[in-house]
Amino acid sequence: MTSTIQVLTLGCSKNTVDTEHLLASLPSDRFMVIPEGEDVAVDYLLINTCGFIGDAKEESVNAILAAALRKKEGLVRTLYVFGCLSQRYRDELPGLIPEVDGWFGARDLGDLLRALGVEPSVKPSRRRTVPGMPYAFLKISEGCDRRCSYCAIPYIRGNHRSVPVEELVAEASELASQGVKELVLIAQDTTWYGLDLYGRRALADLLKALSEVAGIEWLRIHYSYPSAFPEDVLEQMVVNPKICKYLDIPLQHVSTRVLGNMHRGIDARKTRDIIRRVRETVPGVVLRTTMMVGFPGEDSKEFRSLLDFVREARFERLGAFTYSEEEGTWGAENLRDSIRPSTKKLRLDALMQLQREISLEFNTSRIGSEEKVLVDSYTDGVLVCRSQYESPEVDGEILVSCPDAARAATLVGQFVNVRITAADDYDLTADLIATV
Repeated sequence: MTSTIQVLTLGCSKNTVDTEHLLASLPSDRFMVIPEGEDVAVDYLLINTCGFIGDAKEESVNAILAAALRKKEGLVRTLYVFGCLSQRYRDELPGLIPEVDGWFGARDLGDLLRALGVEPSVKPSRRRTVPGMPYAFLKISEGCDRRCSYCAIPYIRGNHRSVPVEELVAEASELASQGVKELVLIAQDTTWYGLDLYGRRALADLLKALSEVAGIEWLRIHYSYPSAFPEDVLEQMVVNPKICKYLDIPLQHVSTRVLGNMHRGIDARKTRDIIRRVRETVPGVVLRTTMMVGFPGEDSKEFRSLLDFVREARFERLGAFTYSEEEGTWGAENLRDSIRPSTKKLRLDALMQLQREISLEFNTSRIGSEEKVLVDSYTDGVLVCRSQYESPEVDGEILVSCPDAARAATLVGQFVNVRITAADDYDLTADLIATV
């Protein structure tokens, strides 16, 4: 008998990878997977939760409550919850939401599969990705040995554990066989990769090994911790044409005092130095970073220094969020959340307004240029594309008019050349030139 199963995935791309591994372990003769977003009755509904910051936790709780209501209405037979929120609050949540039939942590995928009557797969490389999607996230390690004072991830995901190179190469080969052409390398800290297995930072070696996988054309690096950044990674970016000239390096702040209280292991001078070295070593690189505003004790002078730094560094991509106190962290136990929510919001708005101006300037500078892009999808007569300078799901897109639906169908998942014709704060418009 075939059971219907649906998984709702919340939070970051790391959760997406966990869901894809889970779905790949389900026997097709026993489970029919219902795509996320389809509002139909199912035998099993699984929710992969996020527990990183307040807004993410609220989203996860609301999703669970909505699912519990669906169960009461007879639209869900069995409701399971897993992931970070479940890991973090597994003692409290069962009593609060009794409609949930089982709670599983972020490290309990094997137990969740057994609850479904499935023995966990012995092939960790298997993934069930969205059909036709030309990119995929590759989680190269789990957990984190850093202890940033505001972050609960180490308590949720545990200590850093690298995935062996050979397993990642096998996973990349499996993804390439499904039509994936771009791999986005993710972890809590990709630069820490290899220390536990090989006694040294081995991200550069991993990049070389992945670049040899047939079918994989782009490799993109995310979540790179700035402290003691491995220089051989930059060297690989220069000499290896498959590595995108793109680096995600979350900095969080530039004030030495704030960075010290964040336990980031870096100060203002070294922060500026790593940005300078990356730009000098990899000409034309596009940098993405993340900043936090409203950290306890951040005064107006330190916030202005953050704005000055962003104005000086000209990050092509930047995301930001406000500090939220997370129980169990050093910051929650030792620092007073002294900044009013209204002040945090004003600072966030000011930072993002500045970034919109910088982003528009960068995008405008590309008008008239010819670029190689990967076609992700086709919607309403428009090819939705990205160059090596746009990462999926977090950056803008390059939109190319293509009224010929039959032709467009042959281009999705392929590389094409386009000429940029217009730009706004985040997205660009282009004309199709030719396939690559």
